[in-house]
Formats: sequence, C-alpha cells, structure tokens
Amino acid sequence: MNREYHKWFSPCLNREMELLVFGQGGERVIVFPTRQGRFFDYEGWGLTAALREQIQEGRIQLFCVDSLDSESLYGWEKHPKERIARHNEYENYILREVVPFTASKNSHPDLVAHGCSIGAYHAVNISLRNPLTFRKVIALSGRYDLTRPVGPFPDLFGGHYDSDIYFHTPNHFLPNLSDDAMIENLRNMQIALAVGKADPFSESNRELSQSLWDKGVWHSLDMWDGEAHCAKDWRQMVKRYF
Repeated sequence: MNREYHKWFSPCLNREMELLVFGQGGERVIVFPTRQGRFFDYEGWGLTAALREQIQEGRIQLFCVDSLDSESLYGWEKHPKERIARHNEYENYILREVVPFTASKNSHPDLVAHGCSIGAYHAVNISLRNPLTFRKVIALSGRYDLTRPVGPFPDLFGGHYDSDIYFHTPNHFLPNLSDDAMIENLRNMQIALAVGKADPFSESNRELSQSLWDKGVWHSLDMWDGEAHCAKDWRQMVKRYF
C-alpha cells in the first residue's frame, strides 16, 4: 500500500501541519481525527488496514489530516470567541491548502469528508457548509451540537454563543437553511451517518437526520447495537460505507 508523509508550513494557521496519504487513486477522502487526535491515529487504530482492499484497488485515497482541537474547540484556556476563530482558520486550512493538495495528487472528481467522533463533526460541518466542494460525507459516532451538554460532555463554549458558533453547529444552521441553491447542492451529496444506539450522541444524529429529511436531502442513518464508539466498532463500520 502506498504511504506518504507530508509536512508544510501552513499560511492559514501560521504553523507547521502534517498529514499522511494512503493509496494512489480513487475518491479523495479527507480523514479528520478524533478529539485532539493526530494524523497517524487512523492508521494506528487499524482503520487504514480495514480499508486495505479499497485502497489497493484504487477505489479510495486517504488524506489523514492533523487536529487543531487543542487550539480551538478544546483550547479551554482561551475565550470561546478565540477558539471558534481558530476553528475558522482550521477550516480555511482544509479548504485552501489540503483540498488543493489532494487534487494535485489525484485528479478524481469526487472529494469525501470522513471522520469518527469529533472527526465526524468536522466532516459533517465542513461538507454541509461547502457542498460544492465535497461530494460525499461518511460520519461515524458524531456530535453535531457542541453547545448542548450531554451526560459528562459539557457545552464546549461554556454558555457563550455567537454567529460563528451558530454557523459551525449543523443542528442549528441546517434547520434554518433557506437558500434554494445551497439546499439543492446538499441534495446532490451522498451522506452516511452511523452511531451506536446507546451512544450519548445518538439523539444528535437523529436530529441531524430529521433536519436533512426536512430539506429533502436523502441520506442514511444507521443505528448500531450498543455504544459502538471505539476503534473496534469503527473498523467494522468503515467496511460498510467505503
């Protein structure tokens, strides 16, 4: 299996960023890591190996990006306005640097956003905000409202709320979306959501699914047995959706 390590200084983030590439052709898949995770975790947890056949046959090419969560969503030492601003910069890094990089490596027209846990949030958030860029999203065990406390998981912004947080919260902005062209672009996407029935964020997935149906956006929502929120579950899930 082709494996490449890349590192460059990001103008969007004003720091060096790293990523791994697996494969040589097929759909370009940007893989977001889990909470405060690293670009090498997807490989380390055996998820790349679970997709070995699809990668070696040239059906998909993975671009496993690094996280910036410690400086943004989980940068507790910063004010929420600073954290969501940093998150905006991270999104710009993906769109302005990583997406062109994937195209330079591979001319396949389809770009996929994919992730597990908070990585699923990143995948869904960026794809719903940029449906002309992403053709497909595969989101496993995601949380789509970071402002709502759920069990031991707090409101990530400590009660602070502003327009930037609103537009980075899929379960907030999607129900109110009224732009016909944007909605039509969403209808042209392939969207696969998967979550465990006992996952604390299962209701978040149901809410997102209902908002998508309300906009006439076809998609799948699969409810797996148990909590299904760890690497051994995701290794089974990815085989179904890729």
